Amino acid sequence: MSIAQRVRAFLFYLSLSIFLIGLPFILSFALGYKFDPRTFKFTKTGLMVLKTQPQGASIYLDGKLFNEKTPTSINELLPARYNVRLELERHYPWVDSVNVERGKITRLDKIILFPLRSNIKHLNKYKISSFWVDEERERIYYINQEENIIYRSDLEGQSFKEIGILPKVSSLPKKYKISPDKERLLIFNQHQIAAAYLEPRNTTASTQAPFVLNYSDRKVCDVFWHSDSYHLIVITNKNIEVLEAKPHTEPVNLVNLNKKNIVAFYDDAKDTLYFMDSQKAADGKFYDNVYELELSSKSYSFQELIKSQDQ
Repeated sequence: MSIAQRVRAFLFYLSLSIFLIGLPFILSFALGYKFDPRTFKFTKTGLMVLKTQPQGASIYLDGKLFNEKTPTSINELLPARYNVRLELERHYPWVDSVNVERGKITRLDKIILFPLRSNIKHLNKYKISSFWVDEERERIYYINQEENIIYRSDLEGQSFKEIGILPKVSSLPKKYKISPDKERLLIFNQHQIAAAYLEPRNTTASTQAPFVLNYSDRKVCDVFWHSDSYHLIVITNKNIEVLEAKPHTEPVNLVNLNKKNIVAFYDDAKDTLYFMDSQKAADGKFYDNVYELELSSKSYSFQELIKSQDQ
């Protein structure tokens, strides 16, 4: 055999040996496996999908910068927990410890990178102590508790103006509630309920004057507007009652309560009150139960109900 033939034979067997040695690696990579130097075994890899808003964030895995930016996917990751850091200029970084499992996709596709300087806008024009938002009508209501003034604006702070005066109460209000017709504001604390008209109409002043109802002998837990914007459903530590939203009103007692701290929810679309109370069972013990109380005008004729109490 000539020297040239020997060289060719050597190169052939060398190439064949390299191919046979590398074949497991080639097949492993093709099937999604990767050699794990920690275990000296071929392990099935996982995939990480990264999406951010806004896009273009730099990706760091365990402190090492990845070549691509979001959105992207990182293939052939060995199963492990990775420290992921996403960075975008003039934005707060996003940092988390993410677990990648073998043969599975880890999705990080709802990441928001918030700007370092948020777009903050001052909305109120006068001194205020509290506010709440009416999303349905896209309005913001403000309260100046020192002077008991009610203001209103749109969601951008435009059309800011005074719309009403609240009556003075003995302590800070617990909640503020607008009537369904958006014409009256209700506030209450533990022993008082107060209401005032917003932008009073040109009618009798006495019918639109703000008023306060005192509950010196009971604790007011919650108050709800009826859908007619004229009646109030009041929950105290002793009872549930309904009354007209006006001064010197006579309440109608609907339910006597055993539980002192009542949990209640009012469905104003159906005028239905859901509440929890303790009732005595046949075994002589008290158990908590949830009750439904319908208060729609079909169930109650409120005007007649009120009149019957006055007679």
